[in-house]
Amino acid sequence: MQTPKSILLHLDSSPRATVRIQLARSLADAFEAEVTGLPCTLTALMRYPYALSAAPDAISIMKELDKERRDKALALFVDAAAGSPRLHWEEALGDEPWAFARRALYADLLVLGQRNEEDPDAADLPPEFVSSVLVECGKPALIVPYAGTVAAVGQTVLIAWKETRESARAVTAALPWLSRARSVQVVAYGEAAEASLRRLQTYLRTQGVDASVRTGGVDDGEIGERLLSLAADVGADLLVMGCYGHSRAREWVVGGATRSILQSMTLPVLMAH
Repeated sequence: MQTPKSILLHLDSSPRATVRIQLARSLADAFEAEVTGLPCTLTALMRYPYALSAAPDAISIMKELDKERRDKALALFVDAAAGSPRLHWEEALGDEPWAFARRALYADLLVLGQRNEEDPDAADLPPEFVSSVLVECGKPALIVPYAGTVAAVGQTVLIAWKETRESARAVTAALPWLSRARSVQVVAYGEAAEASLRRLQTYLRTQGVDASVRTGGVDDGEIGERLLSLAADVGADLLVMGCYGHSRAREWVVGGATRSILQSMTLPVLMAH
């Protein structure tokens, strides 16, 4: 079983970045891993392209705004890293956010943040940033909700199982947490759920993981909402699931359950495409 040794952490200047940094630091300690904090936002000129045709000094103003955000992100990182030798700052590559997905190719695990549409700084990244990074790099990501307290992650784990490569990759990525968890529960939906759950339970047992399984019913509608409700019922602090979607006209379009979780998640979610 391979534990993540190289973790790529998404940084920005939002206050919620502190929670992601602290979580990444705890993961680094737990797995003896190295964390690279990489700032990633759209530049001010990309957000406000009309500035190019405005006052002559508009470009320098935009660059100053970018520097202010970079410096704020660095200050948050230094403070939350608390001197940990496992956390390292890396300067932005220059063509974010697309460069972030390329950099993710060299990491075992990503730590990303849920998008908050009500955040004034939400426009710092494209709406599909999380899902597009997942599909472009193929690496698992631990996604942190934009609200609530994130304490210990992985004590009580809920796995959303489906006989797909996405689910299988998510479960494999979750094994370092599953082997340490106090409770692992698996749920599947649809007519073939019971048989697939037995097979997964057998597989997890060979990995030293004792999991409880349950069927969610033959109706596989509104799975996202049902998963979050079940996670609350069982007191889960980590949800493991595949990330589903497809490319359409240069746009990454996520599936219904994936979209619902990314919009409404109330606990950290480990996803893999």
